[in-house]
Amino acid sequence: MIRLRTFDKFANNDQFYKEVLDMLGGIGIPGLILILVIALVIFGPSKLPEIGRAFGKTLKEFKNATQGLGEDSDPDAKTSVVRAEKTSGKKD
Repeated sequence: MIRLRTFDKFANNDQFYKEVLDMLGGIGIPGLILILVIALVIFGPSKLPEIGRAFGKTLKEFKNATQGLGEDSDPDAKTSVVRAEKTSGKKD
């Protein structure tokens, strides 16, 4: 069953990574060996390290991007709203 996600659900990174690991956990050692052999045949031994580095960088950027989704990108925004409320004297 495929579940569609919205960006607000990525705020809980632990749950997201757990689901990804559960999904990849069903592959097993024989499946990983088969994937490596197919990649070796398709790309050749000289290209595999370059592809591995690119894949690692992509995963790192994805992880950093998903961690930033749950955080407030402008921490001073709340402070400025509080200051504005204090100076204007009204609250919502």
